[in-house]
Amino acid sequence: MGNISREQIEAALKTCQDPYLRQDLVAAGAIKDLSVEDGRVSLKIVLGYPSAGVAAQVEREVRDALSAMEGMASLTVSVSHDVIAHAVQKGIKPLPNIKNIIAVASGKGGVGKSTTAVNLALALSAEGARVGLLDADIYGPSQPRMLGCRGKPESRDGKSMEPIVSHGLQTMSIGYLVDDETPMIWRGPMVTAALQQLLGDTNWREMDYLVIDLPPGTGDTQLTLAQKIPVSGAVIVTTPQDIALLDARKAVKMFEKVEVPVLGVIENMSTHVCSQCGHEEPVFGAGGGQRMAGEYGIELLGALPLDLQIRKDVDDGNPTVIAKPDSSVAQAYREIARKLAARLALQAKDYSARFPEIVIQNT
Repeated sequence: MGNISREQIEAALKTCQDPYLRQDLVAAGAIKDLSVEDGRVSLKIVLGYPSAGVAAQVEREVRDALSAMEGMASLTVSVSHDVIAHAVQKGIKPLPNIKNIIAVASGKGGVGKSTTAVNLALALSAEGARVGLLDADIYGPSQPRMLGCRGKPESRDGKSMEPIVSHGLQTMSIGYLVDDETPMIWRGPMVTAALQQLLGDTNWREMDYLVIDLPPGTGDTQLTLAQKIPVSGAVIVTTPQDIALLDARKAVKMFEKVEVPVLGVIENMSTHVCSQCGHEEPVFGAGGGQRMAGEYGIELLGALPLDLQIRKDVDDGNPTVIAKPDSSVAQAYREIARKLAARLALQAKDYSARFPEIVIQNT
């Protein structure tokens, strides 16, 4: 039996495509610790996005490409992931313990943005990432209800707050600090100050992604986020309806102006699924999200149905990704999460952590 060479292995691996980066595994830099000795081949594949749902598929494709090669005595393959920090807006310093902040936004209210945000955060977690969720809607916080959370966050030093953990997510919301029926009758500066406090005064533990559920529109909260909070990327939630798409375009333009990359569009309520017969109908129109994505050169990350069960699950404090993990809807959220994380993995990396901070001392 002749020995197999490293070059032969790498050539074969170039035929294996990363399912979300649209590159082969070698070009994507995913091949780590490749060793070839006397026909015994061992390699580690490390993807740049959480990938629990596709790891087995990637491993299977690699084994299929390599196992039949002449000279192969044994093959050991492992697939894992490593999420790194990505670049944020110029002049804004990344936050400790948070690798990437992802803003979930919509131009218009009522498009299911908060429901999408919580299920997206849970989907990233299900894919193997460490995830947090910040409810930035000060006037109408809905995440405590959607996550089934009660009670107030602890403060161990009287100055900072511990995040409330629900379904494996670290979470924070103004809804934890006020009564359900207390209206937030605040002007813009108070709202933006509250947002910065919720983010900065929470003792977040190490996480790969912090998902921020923004209020609808392009006002004070969005500008504070864009100008003072280090954001790696944004996601726009819309429905296919022309009115919603009109406002969603404004959200895309806002993020473009403040140099926050838009990672993609999620079309919610794409079709209505009848709970009695399963018939699907595009009650809000069809193809709007795809047309908008094409206009701005961004990706349509996925389309979600207007499904009664999605609403019931969040009202019960058990979002669909947790309540029905094997359902088609939960799998759709996980597919969107992988696409989103892969899009972010292609963005510029943040190298600031590699440089030492200069401290001037009098000696």
